[in-house]
Amino acid sequence: MTRTKRGYPARRRRTKVRSFVSGFQGAHSKLTRTISQQEIRALDSAHRDRDRKKRDFRRLWITRINAALREERVSYSYSRLINDLYKKQLFLNRKILAQIAIANKNSIDIISNEIVKRVDWKESAGIKINGVPRRINSGRVELDNW
Repeated sequence: MTRTKRGYPARRRRTKVRSFVSGFQGAHSKLTRTISQQEIRALDSAHRDRDRKKRDFRRLWITRINAALREERVSYSYSRLINDLYKKQLFLNRKILAQIAIANKNSIDIISNEIVKRVDWKESAGIKINGVPRRINSGRVELDNW
């Protein structure tokens, strides 16, 4: 049987592989085997860093909220605010709280003061909080069963 050189089909296959890769330099963009290894590595890094990005943003939001709270009062912290929010059944996520803290520091103080005032009063009176939050109007929380 005669020998087959496989020149044309192999070149076509390799150029298909090379067409997916852009932005790599040297052997990572020239050699077929190295291209496939680099592609696997890039996809793995992208998958890992998507989770890391979420983690980093959450850390950033927590830091911003904590910094805004501690400007006014030394004793009040992020963890207390989140705890008080859960006690009051106000489920504001950290992203929104961080945006409020940056845009208008006065409003985050109003929210925290109102929550602390209501939680302290309710706990000192011994009344259980059963209300479900309806809306926040000008920093004032309105609840059912008040």
